[in-house]
Amino acid sequence: MTSAKRILLVEDDAMLSASLAEQLAQEGTYEVVTAGDLASARVAAGEGLYEFMILDVGLPDGDGRDLCRELREKGVTCPIVLLTAVDTDEDTIRGLSSGANDYITKPFRFAVLMARLHAHLRSHDRSEEAMYKIGPYTFRPSAKLLQDDKARKIRLTEKETNILKFLYRVGDTVPRETLLNEVWGYNPAVTTHTLETHIYRLRQKIEENPGEARILVTESGGYKLMP
Repeated sequence: MTSAKRILLVEDDAMLSASLAEQLAQEGTYEVVTAGDLASARVAAGEGLYEFMILDVGLPDGDGRDLCRELREKGVTCPIVLLTAVDTDEDTIRGLSSGANDYITKPFRFAVLMARLHAHLRSHDRSEEAMYKIGPYTFRPSAKLLQDDKARKIRLTEKETNILKFLYRVGDTVPRETLLNEVWGYNPAVTTHTLETHIYRLRQKIEENPGEARILVTESGGYKLMP
């Protein structure tokens, strides 16, 4: 089972919402949280970090652009894509000015939506604002930092940060050789023993009981981050 990444889908059209949620779930790595109006969306948005958000502009109790602006003001940094039935320059400018990363007009192809989202995710991964949820921690790669809900901070080395980043992004079991090459590059002088040493030290920092890992686990042939 892969580690699901949470996404927020706010859409009042029940058929479109169900269709998008089903297609997103079929991607294999997403847990879709849905809302059909601003009120329920605000509640859902406050329930933790999301990989990305998809917000409809025309909601029964308000405008998705206003929600987007609110979320940005509250510190939400993940990619946000707005969906709209109106396609004018003025609406596009207003949507992007609210803090959205993109503005997509209905009807649209799911493949196009995902291609744009993946592009924004790649950009977000490289930004100083990137934050992810790993077990009980908020992970800030740019700061090489994990922080729990009691504000306890765990400092990471560059290699430890890169290990967590790659495991999080893949969301499934990563073979040792793949992880080694991704973090250290194709260096014949570096062996899997080096990786295992770093995994051991990382577990000492993040696991409640390092001898019985529940966050960074060993799977057949490799390692995996649990949700």
